[in-house]
Amino acid sequence: MATVSFRNVNKVYPDGFHAVHDLNLEVKEGEFLVLVGPSGCGKSTTLRMLAGLEEISSGEIAIEDRVVNAIEPGDRDIAMVFQNYALYPHMSVRENLAFGLKMRRTPKQEIAERTAEVASTLGIESLLDRRPRELSGGQRQRVALGRAIVRQPKVFLFDEPLSNLDAKLRVQMRAEIASLHHRLKTTMVYVTHDQVEAMTLGERIVIMNHGRIQQAAAPLELYRRPANRFVAGFIGSPPMNFLRGTLKDSMFQSEGMSIQLANVSNEALSHEGNVWLGFRAEDLVLNSDGPSLPEVELEVVEQMGHESIGYFTLLGERHSIRLPATSEVNPGSRIVPRLRPAGWHLFADDEEGCRFARENETAQV
Repeated sequence: MATVSFRNVNKVYPDGFHAVHDLNLEVKEGEFLVLVGPSGCGKSTTLRMLAGLEEISSGEIAIEDRVVNAIEPGDRDIAMVFQNYALYPHMSVRENLAFGLKMRRTPKQEIAERTAEVASTLGIESLLDRRPRELSGGQRQRVALGRAIVRQPKVFLFDEPLSNLDAKLRVQMRAEIASLHHRLKTTMVYVTHDQVEAMTLGERIVIMNHGRIQQAAAPLELYRRPANRFVAGFIGSPPMNFLRGTLKDSMFQSEGMSIQLANVSNEALSHEGNVWLGFRAEDLVLNSDGPSLPEVELEVVEQMGHESIGYFTLLGERHSIRLPATSEVNPGSRIVPRLRPAGWHLFADDEEGCRFARENETAQV
């Protein structure tokens, strides 16, 4: 296990594109850290700089207190799992697993023992004599994982390893990767664009946008207390609903609609200019004492089995409400959504879009 440190790291390409801005991040020993964000946010570039596949423009990257800026990828004691598996097609599974150890002149007996152990851990003992073309996508991804695990590195790096799998296999492989981390206790840095994948795997999640860290926190902290409107809209499925308006004496107003909010902080009340009111689908209910929104018509109802997601238009924007499976509503049903008393967030209407904390928020969440 090892710690990983990014200290004022920048990546600027020759054409002037600034992919990563002043990145400062500490990955704890044995931590499962997930980098997540939209395409082009800098997450994969960050991972590749850690792996040594991209040169950094300035700053330092350290693994276990050793600065690795000038150290070759093969000497950083890391192992990387790619999206495209990157298996050698002419080699058997056994040979793919053993290749890295052979290159390091590991004794044959140790190679055989470690290969057998990893194959048993991943349940691929029966595949050892097959070629990659004879394997399914899930089996090839297990072999790619095994090739990384067998090296026993200080840090594992994952670059969107599940993107090529179908939905059922992605769920299965997520569980297997989480189980592996629980058993191995090795530091892992995982890149994905899928916020559901990030929430289910990460002990801590770093959300990036335009090459900058927006927030780094545990999954539930991100969900319950997003630092800004970007994080609030990115984390969660369906995304958070937003209404733009003004705030005066704890009353949110938008185009003739008024919503009385409780426990609004002095910071929010003293803010000059417009604000955004945010609320998640589960924060809207049909039977509650909370403040009501105007009556709306459900346009779409997604039946999920254990629940339903209803969609409606309010003030020209699409919004969502999470409904119990027993709710007898259909497209065309008219409802009056009510806002849970503590189920709202206020954000500044500026470039940062920072969130205003509520009074006594800790007790309410």
